[in-house]
Amino acid sequence: MKLISFAVPCYNSAAYMAKCIDSLLVGGDRVEIIIINDGSKDDTGAIADGYKEKYPDIVKVIHKENGGHGSGVNAGAAAAQGIYYKVVDSDDWVDEDAFKTVLETIEKHEKEGTLPDLYITNFVYSRVHDGMYYTSKYTDKLKPNVICDFSDMKPFRFSRMLLMHSLMYKREAYLQSGTVLPEHTFYVDNYYAYQPFPYIKTLCYIDVDFYRYFIGRGDQSVSRNNMFARYEQQIRVMKLMADGYTYEQLKGMSKGLRRYMHHALSVLMMVTMYFICGGKDDVNARKAAYKELWAHIKNRDKKLYRKLRYRAYPFFAANLPWRLRRFVMDKSYNYLCKKICLGQ
Repeated sequence: MKLISFAVPCYNSAAYMAKCIDSLLVGGDRVEIIIINDGSKDDTGAIADGYKEKYPDIVKVIHKENGGHGSGVNAGAAAAQGIYYKVVDSDDWVDEDAFKTVLETIEKHEKEGTLPDLYITNFVYSRVHDGMYYTSKYTDKLKPNVICDFSDMKPFRFSRMLLMHSLMYKREAYLQSGTVLPEHTFYVDNYYAYQPFPYIKTLCYIDVDFYRYFIGRGDQSVSRNNMFARYEQQIRVMKLMADGYTYEQLKGMSKGLRRYMHHALSVLMMVTMYFICGGKDDVNARKAAYKELWAHIKNRDKKLYRKLRYRAYPFFAANLPWRLRRFVMDKSYNYLCKKICLGQ
């Protein structure tokens, strides 16, 4: 059996997908690479087929109608056969030396019979325009190379989170969680890094800079203009997360897991507020969407609503006047994202 199944969702990725796939081929016969051609209109499909022809025992190709990033992740999970499942976006790549360490660690744990449900690794933001980079590490949260659970993870603060780039799920645990990402929706990585966690019993942090995340292109979903324009899609994801587990279900989880799940919801609500309030167009529509989001959470789960609105991070901005809220959210986001996430 393959140790890792890598899913590489691709949409019009012909210009850069080779770097991603070549970095994964370092794993050789110990991995499988599932390239999902998500209805591309360029040479993505032909490039994918070329890799399959050259590496038939490693590369699989799925050609499908366009359904968005989440659809690609779903298709990859359904086709995967490896022990672990990891998503690598077509414009990103993995570090060769770190990759070898990850494989060696999995092989060690396999021999010992101690394979965890989740591996966590570092990831590196690499900026397009100036070559600057910033590494997101978790050495302050977890002891490296130790099989543990969420109770052993120190509390996260402010914007820090476990993101898709840092996660590699045991495939069985991920499938057991029943996580299905929505189609034609950006920002589904937040749901991917939340919904399966109650099904994770053991985890292990490997302190290597494994995943390299490319940022700074204007067409990326995380660019400021795109975030403002796609606020409705972020709302869709936020609703999915809020609907994922009730307040009582969260309360019944172990302390460490419950603490992190509440933290993730709180941070994502702050991000969602920024998406909604940051744009200066269609202000009335944005105000209505903001109000409807809180109403959705309140109608479904009043206890969770009170937790998010009055006892979590969104509290300081949730009830401010619209213009002041937008100002506060913008300043807060700039600080948290640039100072903490991007090291600027």
